[in-house]
Amino acid sequence: MQFHQKILTGLLILLTGMLLGVLLMTFRGSWIPPERVEVRYTEVMRGTETEASDPAGITADMRMFNPSQVFSNIAQSVVPSVVYIETEIPVQQAMPDDENHRFENQFWDRFLPRRRAQSIGSGVLISRDGYILTNHHVIEGAGRQILVLTNDRKQYKAEVIGSDPSTDLAVIKIETSDARPIVIGNSDHVNVGDWVMAVGNPFRLRSTVTAGIVSAIGRDVDIIMDRMRIESFIQTDAAINRGNSGGALVNTMGELIGINTAIASESGTYQGYGFAVPVNMAMKIGQDMIEFGKVQRAFLGVEISSVDYEQARRHGLSSVSGVEVRNIVPQGSADRGGLRRGDVILRVNDYPVDAANRLQERIALLRPGEEVTLDIWRNNDEIQLIFPLSGLDDDAIRKWADAAVTEPPERMEFYNDQQEGVPQKSFDDGFTLAELAVLEDYPVNELVVIRVESGTIADHAGLQTEDVITHLDNREVESLKDFADAWDANKRALEITIRVKRNSGSQTLLMQRN
Repeated sequence: MQFHQKILTGLLILLTGMLLGVLLMTFRGSWIPPERVEVRYTEVMRGTETEASDPAGITADMRMFNPSQVFSNIAQSVVPSVVYIETEIPVQQAMPDDENHRFENQFWDRFLPRRRAQSIGSGVLISRDGYILTNHHVIEGAGRQILVLTNDRKQYKAEVIGSDPSTDLAVIKIETSDARPIVIGNSDHVNVGDWVMAVGNPFRLRSTVTAGIVSAIGRDVDIIMDRMRIESFIQTDAAINRGNSGGALVNTMGELIGINTAIASESGTYQGYGFAVPVNMAMKIGQDMIEFGKVQRAFLGVEISSVDYEQARRHGLSSVSGVEVRNIVPQGSADRGGLRRGDVILRVNDYPVDAANRLQERIALLRPGEEVTLDIWRNNDEIQLIFPLSGLDDDAIRKWADAAVTEPPERMEFYNDQQEGVPQKSFDDGFTLAELAVLEDYPVNELVVIRVESGTIADHAGLQTEDVITHLDNREVESLKDFADAWDANKRALEITIRVKRNSGSQTLLMQRN
């Protein structure tokens, strides 16, 4: 009974509340039932594999090129051809001083005072029987302690077939018959702005793929620490870091166009600049190593410089291009072939050369005994020379090369015309001479070139610091006064010859005035 009373009481209270609410709204006279708001649903368009929209006006033909699919296909094709390389180098051996090498303590180091440096890098399979192209600095000093891991997680011990410090390239080999070699491209067809991908093992992250464009070609960045170096790198902004060295740079067809070699960085990590050896040169060097065990390098036998604006104007060239011959090795390839000092080389085997390192690159593609065709600018006329190239087995070339790799004497710095009583004088054509005593024969003095200004007549003639001048226009000069008197007597001459001693040899230089 009490339960039913509670229910009735609750309903009464509820009805009373509703009645009071209606009376209140009526009293205010402002209650209007709310309108219904019509909600419109917008259909969201989602792309599918079978149906696609054109939000940016992309046509059906344009849809056939899917960049993401291209990069994916390239990665699947190239990654199996790139290997991970790990080496261990005893500290007592010569070890490259770079960020790719680090010390690791081993268990036995607690008892034996030996430590080892570990180097990591990448390599590219170029044949089914296990030949791998990589960098010299990746395997330098490793001996037989080279471990190679392929993409399918197989491990191999590798042997060094050959290594070349001047190009920072090396070839190693693993014992296999079913490797996945990469497709070789043609670096002559690489252009600035081309899409490229870098494949390697940065920071031990296996099979890493990055993408970018070719930022520049023919770069000479002075990073190979060898006096006979050849640098004509492909520059890319594809991310390259420690461990990428020796890896592949490929084009959008999945073809190898370069061997990743170095980065330009203040921090040791990627900052937007990476460099790769062009594949044409890399494959020539690699094939030499496989076939002969060492590089078969041909030499032109010249000292050269890139043509600048002033040189182009002086030679009567219509554009700033070509490479000027500053000196010629007596009885070397160029000398026997008819090349002359002052000639401008425009093309090598029909390939234009606009910088000294580009000419070196083209010559590096040839072997001793092979003929080279040079298009030359001489006396306002273009001529062609064809002659064979010599290698280090040629006496003249070998002597020249030996002199080139000899450590130069310590540079002398002079800042005043009479510093510490040393007689010296600057000349209008861009050089400064000092009269210095010969240490082995103190009473005897020599005229030593202590400064050559860049871009001057002396610089274009090939004069170098540390040259010892012995003759001016076939007149022997023994003192600074002798030279100054002879120079003043020839102030109006358009050409002056200077004989110098350099690296235990003698050379005659021609200074040509405008």
